Amino acid sequence: MNKKVLRNLSYGVYAVSALGENRMSGCIANSIMQITSSPATLAVSMNHDNYTHECIEKSGMFAVSILSEKTDPNIISQLGFQSSRDVDKFMNVPFITKHNIAVVDDACGYLVCKVIDKMETNTHTVFLGEIIDCDMLNQETPMTYAYYHNIIKGKSPKNAPTYQPEDLDTVDSASSDSSITSSNSSGNGKWVCSICGYVYDGDIPFEELPDTFVCPICKQGKDKFKQR
Repeated sequence: MNKKVLRNLSYGVYAVSALGENRMSGCIANSIMQITSSPATLAVSMNHDNYTHECIEKSGMFAVSILSEKTDPNIISQLGFQSSRDVDKFMNVPFITKHNIAVVDDACGYLVCKVIDKMETNTHTVFLGEIIDCDMLNQETPMTYAYYHNIIKGKSPKNAPTYQPEDLDTVDSASSDSSITSSNSSGNGKWVCSICGYVYDGDIPFEELPDTFVCPICKQGKDKFKQR
């Protein structure tokens, strides 16, 4: 199978948030869709390992912030590549609250839902949420996953249902680590962040970047980049 065709499916880029025991939780998701209009209902796919999944299970509520092409990429870094179990993700993410749930202030719209049903898979729960509140926050263009992947040069966190290793040209998927060479390898290949998949394409040769350089998406250091 050529799983690269899955990238032709259309997705948005969203922040899903819920109220945790001691603080707000949140993560980045792209598998969200409206499934009915009356009552207006969303389906949200959430990995079992995500702390936000646990918070939705316990609270029965969640919010979806619709990120735009103008949304600060740092928000994706803060919410997408670390766990709310370990850090307060919203400490550095401006937000407003709706029904006691954090909504990203830099989003172009939001939806607050109460869970009315769910479906289990091996790795994910698909929560069905009836929309109880929603509004536009600005008129910016919603971000698609294609924009995120092609323009921002990011990729889905590993817990996302659409996560795919970078090397999809073979029949069977390989891990992203196996599709790139060591950072000490020679050649003219591109330098790729092994954490989030960002591809460096700046004018300065990667080897000449200062040691203080960090990935603009996940904020990991230069040592996390591999040449492929």
